[in-house]
Amino acid sequence: MSRPAPGIPAALGWTPRALLVAAAGAILAVLALLLRSPVPLLLALPLLVAPLSSAMFLPARPLRARLEWSATSEGARIRIEGRLRTDPPVDPARIDLEFRAPAPLVAVADERPAPRGPWCEFRQEYAVPYPFLAVFPLPAVRVEDPLGLLRSPVAVSGTELPLAGYPPELERLGRAELRRTTPLPGENRSRALGASGEFFAIRDASPSDTPRQINWPATARAGRLLANDRLLERTGDLVILLDLRPTGLGELRDAELLSIGRAAAYGIASGFLSGKARVGLGVFGEFLEAVPLGGGRRHRFRLLALLRETRGVATPGPAERLGVSIGRYFPRGVRTLLVSPLATEEHLLVLTHLRRRGYPVLVLSPSSIPLALPRDPAEKAEDSLARRLLTLERRRTLGEVWKEAPVVDWTEFDSLVPLLRRLAGPGTAGRSR
Repeated sequence: MSRPAPGIPAALGWTPRALLVAAAGAILAVLALLLRSPVPLLLALPLLVAPLSSAMFLPARPLRARLEWSATSEGARIRIEGRLRTDPPVDPARIDLEFRAPAPLVAVADERPAPRGPWCEFRQEYAVPYPFLAVFPLPAVRVEDPLGLLRSPVAVSGTELPLAGYPPELERLGRAELRRTTPLPGENRSRALGASGEFFAIRDASPSDTPRQINWPATARAGRLLANDRLLERTGDLVILLDLRPTGLGELRDAELLSIGRAAAYGIASGFLSGKARVGLGVFGEFLEAVPLGGGRRHRFRLLALLRETRGVATPGPAERLGVSIGRYFPRGVRTLLVSPLATEEHLLVLTHLRRRGYPVLVLSPSSIPLALPRDPAEKAEDSLARRLLTLERRRTLGEVWKEAPVVDWTEFDSLVPLLRRLAGPGTAGRSR
């Protein structure tokens, strides 16, 4: 195995300019042979040697860089701003950043790195056509030599950027009362003890207590670890079920609907967790994966971790399997929100099995019609007719769903006001029978 020469990075990449220079040198060398003249050869030698000699202008030791970045959301746009610092410092004009944006982000603006002291700053702007939940990976960073012929990779240290886009109304969901809930905690605040809420008493600490639960002044006085007990503030329980089974509309459409469903599930869970409710999550593809009911900051991270790992399945599980499996994780009678596109008969059967097993269901159904036929003022007559036919077919399907459970037809992805009204309306009162 050959080793790189001292002072030259192990992995180098040619730039398009280097390929053009090498091609021009090769053409001149062939021309010298055809004309049997040394003049073209003398012109070709610098062009052929330049890509190799430019490696001497690169740093002798591998470059490293530290990345700090953040994201802000403005409507259907996401702006990513950050700064990069290389060691040793490099002119920002020679830094090449390659961003690998996850779906569904579409780049609309790209500013080259600009110098600002020892750092170089950059800004990216992306359009988001529908709600999503994704992680933006670290960009690939390369440094060019002064001639712009070779690129040397840079080892980047930093953290991936988590991104979430969902309707802002979901932040107000915590105000909606969950009247359909289990006897404990019920509609009023429960007397159960936990790590958050109003102070109740001091007790001996257990190995599972966090430093935040330890009462340090009391511990210093008593000479042993003491922890606080608090009265949990709960307003109700909610279970969110995300249907991952294929719709028959194709892999691309299934991926888009899954992205929308994941974002809605996380936004709804975050809203109710902020309102001191307990939230559980289940994702059903071939089998059911679930996070039991819980609350707090750590529980929010558990829900987010499951949603990030969620992928569509090629082999759907039977609806009866979900009805049997859900009882292992969640008690009967708990308010249940099913996020499903309702595209096939199997999707509709889930409602029957959930109702028979005592789970009052509300359905949030993202529609595939806006994805397949986005509205355009200059659309053709046949597209308008196709949308009308698809809308009539979907209304027929949703009419069948209403026989089992109320449903919210989600066609405007930038708003969830109908769901907020349904959760806060009188139809949520009472218990399942």
